[in-house]
Amino acid sequence: MPELPEVEALVRFLDERATGHVVVAADLASIVALKTFSPPLSALVGGTVTGAARHGKWLDLAVRPGASAGSTSSTSGVPDGDLHLVFHLARAGWLRWSEDAPTTPVRPTSSRGGVRAVLALRVRFEDGSGIDLTEAGTRKRLAVHLVHDPDEVPAIATLGVEPLGPDFTRERLAELLGARNQQLKGVLRDQRLIAGIGNAYSDEILHAARTSPFRLTRSLDAEDVAHLHDAIRDVLTEAVATSSGRPAAELKDAKRRGMRVHGRTGEACPVCGDVVREVSFADRSLQYCATCQTGGQVLADRRMSKLLK
Repeated sequence: MPELPEVEALVRFLDERATGHVVVAADLASIVALKTFSPPLSALVGGTVTGAARHGKWLDLAVRPGASAGSTSSTSGVPDGDLHLVFHLARAGWLRWSEDAPTTPVRPTSSRGGVRAVLALRVRFEDGSGIDLTEAGTRKRLAVHLVHDPDEVPAIATLGVEPLGPDFTRERLAELLGARNQQLKGVLRDQRLIAGIGNAYSDEILHAARTSPFRLTRSLDAEDVAHLHDAIRDVLTEAVATSSGRPAAELKDAKRRGMRVHGRTGEACPVCGDVVREVSFADRSLQYCATCQTGGQVLADRRMSKLLK
């Protein structure tokens, strides 16, 4: 699943490539991907792309109907009066850019089939380029909305603080952690609290902060909060810098190469050399280093424990 750094890179890529181009087609291939009906996708045709933005893990392509000029909104960063094609790539979705997008009619797809990536939406521009939104697997979670204001999408309207923004201070983090006593891993992944961090980067942040994913939030003192805040900023800033400027096709591999513990079960921790361990859940897993994060304690893997009984 693309998280804040990859989504930020995709937004910058789209902003550079698509801004100023006129939409000549917006073809839906997967009915389940489109979550809105008014305005229709056809409203994009003839409009000019005015920019791209990010809201947590959501991408926002702004299109000015009829290519008319307008004022700029001081809050959204994209011009007023635009339509917003906002989309969430979910776990198995991706954005593909083509300098020579196919002009053949798209074929509707179903949720059946294997892990092969299938087309959900294609947007073409007047110069022949275009973007495809694709999704692999059978669980179709990619979501596309066409709205006048991104906040019309409930998941965007309820997003928490932007972790690389000026409002994300140590004091703000302390407030979020103290609001209720829960595991740190869950807080970092909760989009209503902190926007943009998912399973992978929460593992990386907790490793950098040298703390357990299961540690309860109210057990952190001021020094712990400062370390966690620094880890969030440093990990995400470094990942954004690594991702920026890369073509969309290279971002997945760049993300994997940059991981220190996430997805590296059984490998050596790059900090201490201990083995990276895993805790499995029904639909995901987390990775951590016992030496760096839990004082040598191996966390219980509930799913594996059940299998061994």
